[in-house]
Amino acid sequence: MPVQGSQRRLLGSLNSTPTATPKLGLAANQTGARCLEVSIPDGVFLSLGLVSLVENVLVVAAIAKNRNLHSPMYCFICCLALSDLLVSGSNMLETAVILLLEAGALAARAAVVQQLDNVIDVITCSSMLSSLCFLGAIAVDRYISIFYALRYHSIVTLPRAQRVVAAIWVASVLFSTLFIAYCDHAAVLLCLVVFFLAMLVLMAVLYVHMLARACQHAQGIAQLHKRQRPTHQGFGLKGAATLTILLGIFFLCWGPFFLHLTLIVLCPQHPTCSCIFKNFNLFLALIICNAIIDPLIYAFRSQELRRTLKEVLLCSW
Repeated sequence: MPVQGSQRRLLGSLNSTPTATPKLGLAANQTGARCLEVSIPDGVFLSLGLVSLVENVLVVAAIAKNRNLHSPMYCFICCLALSDLLVSGSNMLETAVILLLEAGALAARAAVVQQLDNVIDVITCSSMLSSLCFLGAIAVDRYISIFYALRYHSIVTLPRAQRVVAAIWVASVLFSTLFIAYCDHAAVLLCLVVFFLAMLVLMAVLYVHMLARACQHAQGIAQLHKRQRPTHQGFGLKGAATLTILLGIFFLCWGPFFLHLTLIVLCPQHPTCSCIFKNFNLFLALIICNAIIDPLIYAFRSQELRRTLKEVLLCSW
């Protein structure tokens, strides 16, 4: 696998930065300036990956077990969990291989290691792309369920959802393969950044519109009960807080990684950008954190899924 100093993570071919010090502190960049670097120990990567792996396996198992959850919405949630599972699993696999290689417990030729790294990179990249796509699909599904409630079951059918899922997986694998093969081309990196921004704008527009409709609905109910102002304001504040948390977590976890890609194109040799490049491992750790948070936001809030999850856990014991 490509090794860039202490930054030995998947997609390491993106990170052409010099060796970094293995601790939180000030590190020197190419010009001698001092910059803050956050080094993520291998144990942290393995721990985060394990937590995400367990969480998302439970989500997939619960949805597969309960036939009441075999609906388009839970189909997208299940695929999101599967994508997050692959992100975490591939990172754990690479970290384990790196540790075995460093300890001398695993002997392999450079060509074999490079091929293994390419395969893991494709899995990681495709699962990242599919994760973003399924986040967008969930937002679209919820939007249709609110604004086209009477026609929802005729618009969003299970066969259509399955075709969307298949298209997302095929496109993710195809584009991730091209991305890994041509990752040194600026156009490829810019396409990924544009894709992330498109998903961010899509989610923001849809969820803001849904919040506005919900506030209008709450206002109408409040008018019927002659309590317009207190009820409407309280619901609006709660909805705005929920929306801020949802979009804030998405941007915080994914934004730094795509900022990294943008800076590679715009200022690969600039001292300030070099300081940011040194935190590449931190950006990947944030994506794994997002894989931990996704089930809490999209899956575990469902009472039906929580009940099925308890049954799964009891059966396992």
